[in-house]
Amino acid sequence: MTGLNELSATELVAGYGAGRFSPVEVLSDVLAQIDRCEPVLNAIWHLDRDEAMAQARASEARWRAGAPVAVNGAVLDGVPVTIKENIATRGVPMPLGTAASDLSPRSEDAPPAARLREAGAVFVGRTTMPDLGMLSSGLSSFHRLARNPWNMAMNPGGSSAGAGVAGAAGYGPIHLGTDIGGSIRLPAAWCGLVGLKPSLGRVPIDPPFMGRVAGPMTRCVADAALAMAVLSGADGRDHMNLPPAALDWQDLDGMLRGLRVGLLLDAGCGMPVAPEVMAAVQAAADRFREAGALVEALDPWMTPDLLRHVDDFWRTRAGVETGDLPAERRAKILPKILEWAQAGLGRSGEAVYRDYAATIEVRRRTTEVSQRYDLIVSPVSPNTAFPADWACPCDNDMARTMAHIGFTMPFNLGEQPAISVPCGHDAAGVPIGLQIAGRRFDDLGVLRAARAWEAIAPAPRPWPMVEGAPA
Repeated sequence: MTGLNELSATELVAGYGAGRFSPVEVLSDVLAQIDRCEPVLNAIWHLDRDEAMAQARASEARWRAGAPVAVNGAVLDGVPVTIKENIATRGVPMPLGTAASDLSPRSEDAPPAARLREAGAVFVGRTTMPDLGMLSSGLSSFHRLARNPWNMAMNPGGSSAGAGVAGAAGYGPIHLGTDIGGSIRLPAAWCGLVGLKPSLGRVPIDPPFMGRVAGPMTRCVADAALAMAVLSGADGRDHMNLPPAALDWQDLDGMLRGLRVGLLLDAGCGMPVAPEVMAAVQAAADRFREAGALVEALDPWMTPDLLRHVDDFWRTRAGVETGDLPAERRAKILPKILEWAQAGLGRSGEAVYRDYAATIEVRRRTTEVSQRYDLIVSPVSPNTAFPADWACPCDNDMARTMAHIGFTMPFNLGEQPAISVPCGHDAAGVPIGLQIAGRRFDDLGVLRAARAWEAIAPAPRPWPMVEGAPA
């Protein structure tokens, strides 16, 4: 029997409206599932039961009065959400996944959390991440090791590691992550979720940075769209915020027939695509063709040199930021990350400028290719599942820590929307993700294509961790 914690956000809202169950009953099921699973999965860092129950009771009262909160025509009132720990929430510390952090409570909500609170969503907990968000892994110097619910010997990916785990394990329907090079889409892919990286500036974030976005991780496209109707509200704290747009996020009707789709099977850099990933993505492309899309093979536009420059640029940024910490705190950072970051220090201004110029070239190339197609489909990551205790997929080698982001990172720098949707499983039972990217600002087009994919995708496997145990 499906517990209330397994229901989608759209199902919950319909159930609240019909009086079949209440936000308090739903939260109780979510908390029970967390209690069953957290001893082994380690997705949640901060869990304030009293705060969450107070929010659920307030929502229950609004529903009983027939006055749930609605934002942009969307209702999230009483829907449980988790929030990645690097998105500030009022009164809660923000450890950023590292033992080096200051654990002082934050004074205000960051923009995405503020929008969710205003909409009446129930804040279940704050999800874990690796040190400073610098790994595609659930490894952290501060948290216990996060594990993939589909196979607990395997990694959930990151840096939105806990969000991916929480979504797959049934900790409610909506999980808020962040993404600067793939940190929503990678764990979404390996945890079998829908993970949307919106256009840069579509969801206000604080602090903003080149390529950095916040977005929803859900079990279905409709829930991601519902979350976007709320998250996309304007906030002046983000100087990269896009102008408000009158998007009907609930209108997901769309057809693949006639769409021009570029198929990218070679990132042009980094790890080669594993045979299981290649087969799953090629099979997905065949289904796009059968649905009437005009699918054309794409040549890669990334190069090993461009990827190296981006890696070096991020190393320098990380080196400067970690170097500003007091020595006793800096020493607490995961050694693999600290070594990677410190390699970015002591470089000349000319070298760092060349790195920066490479990020602009990646943006130019990605935009140029994207303009020729309605959509670009590709693997999310070239690799299949990797061990839970590894820092990165590339044989746990931090010297190649960026070798798996050749498909995801270009759309961060190019600012295009891109979504991960499930398209298969590997031999370890861990999901494989298909990336669907669109032109800049066409977030709704990407969501519609993802919804159309859901209608033609292979039948999904049962979710893991039903009643707290592997399915």
